[in-house]
Amino acid sequence: MENYYIKTNRTFTFIRKNAWIITLLVALGGLYEPKLGLLVVFIMGGLLTTAFFRGRYWCGNFCPHSSLFDRIFLPISLNKKIPKILKSKPVILAVLAFFFYNFSRKIMGISGLWGTYDFLDKLGAIFSRTYLMVLIVGGILAIAINPRTWCQFCPMGTMQKLSYRLGKFLGISKKFEKKVTIEAKEKCHSCGKCSRVCPFQLTPYLEFSEKNQFDNINCIKCATCIENCPANILSLRTEEEALELTKNVSLEGYENRQRISAKIVDIKDLTEDVKEFTFSFISPGRVDYKPGQFILVKIQDDPKSYRAYSISSSNEDNRQVKIIVKRVERGYGTSIIFNSFNIGDEVELEGPMGNNLVVDPTEEKLLFVANGIGITPFIGLSKWVLSKNPSIKSLILLNGQRYEKDLLYNDYFKSLDKEYENFQYVPILSREKLPDIKKGYVTDILKYMDLEGYKVYMCGTRKMIEDSYKILLDKGIKEEDIFYESESRIDLKNKDTLIKAS
Repeated sequence: MENYYIKTNRTFTFIRKNAWIITLLVALGGLYEPKLGLLVVFIMGGLLTTAFFRGRYWCGNFCPHSSLFDRIFLPISLNKKIPKILKSKPVILAVLAFFFYNFSRKIMGISGLWGTYDFLDKLGAIFSRTYLMVLIVGGILAIAINPRTWCQFCPMGTMQKLSYRLGKFLGISKKFEKKVTIEAKEKCHSCGKCSRVCPFQLTPYLEFSEKNQFDNINCIKCATCIENCPANILSLRTEEEALELTKNVSLEGYENRQRISAKIVDIKDLTEDVKEFTFSFISPGRVDYKPGQFILVKIQDDPKSYRAYSISSSNEDNRQVKIIVKRVERGYGTSIIFNSFNIGDEVELEGPMGNNLVVDPTEEKLLFVANGIGITPFIGLSKWVLSKNPSIKSLILLNGQRYEKDLLYNDYFKSLDKEYENFQYVPILSREKLPDIKKGYVTDILKYMDLEGYKVYMCGTRKMIEDSYKILLDKGIKEEDIFYESESRIDLKNKDTLIKAS
């Protein structure tokens, strides 16, 4: 099975991309010019001062070794789970004690040179060789285990935590420290991606406090979890800012989120890499969900992980729900679902959730735009709008796929097109040319459509949504009339987003 932990970009700033050069300059350059090692004095002063106010912020944003681990070693690392013993207090304290003993011994050895020119060379050499040792040992651990293995017991990291505890005790860090903050726990997909991309392999999604903040002292505030959160609900904020944020968050679409026990009653192969799962509710026996919402499917217990999928059914009797899952190459979640889920299995669901694609039943003109597996929510939505919305005058569905075989529920949409005069179904293929299906992309069609008075709902790839969004704005569609979910994180209007299959 694919490794649980994900390699992803962790260097978002110029300093984080290039600070590793300082490591080589001190560790290797110090062999020829020992005074280069004196740079470490300023680094130590910086990390201890920063920690007093903001915790281990230095580790995630300024540390030269961290830059080396994340920029240079991550691509070639095995990126495995860091052994618990290397995070244990005995190991941390033992390494700290050895560091101070060895450092003190060396300082005592050159103390007789105090006041001479040679003293600075000798002192610089001590720091330089220490940096070289970290480069070698940390580099080996980075490749063989995980890039941030050394950081678990790094003496400088331990000293930062001591400095931070002092700042916290004095009440100073509370004002300055920015922690990972979730705008609402109800909106969390519980997918564990924040943990899977975390350099320290922490579990923010399982540990948010009552104030909606991640209080783990080992958090390095690197924002990797924020950049990769599929729901786009994480940020770095002070405690005061977090309280203000949570006051103004809307929970519309999440009020009915609940744990659901369900049984798999049907599995259909829609294509060679796409399956449709039908879940029958056990407890509660009925769940009121709206077409356009999504549901969470539990894939494992340790660590607890779910995957979010758009609901493809229209909820006619409140007793069942359907989702469509596309197997993703090397996908951790979809591999579990495809290989382990069978008819008759009981599974845990959570939901319903989401409001981005929930349609106002009084709308008169609607445009649905989909590509890839993003067609899923419109299966139930189209039927619901046409049968339950007496006000609808025009509903258009653009369905962009690569090949004809990818047109899920194609006959179903064609039958709706024939049954309802106010519905127009437009399939588009980008890779295959057929006489009765348009060739190109959904954006090609959008450019020439008259969309005056339409509300637009989109679901699909990030690029499709970004390109379509620009076209719609150019055509005069107001921002408040455009709604979307995406297969990847996107932040056009700071709305919720959804990973369909990962």
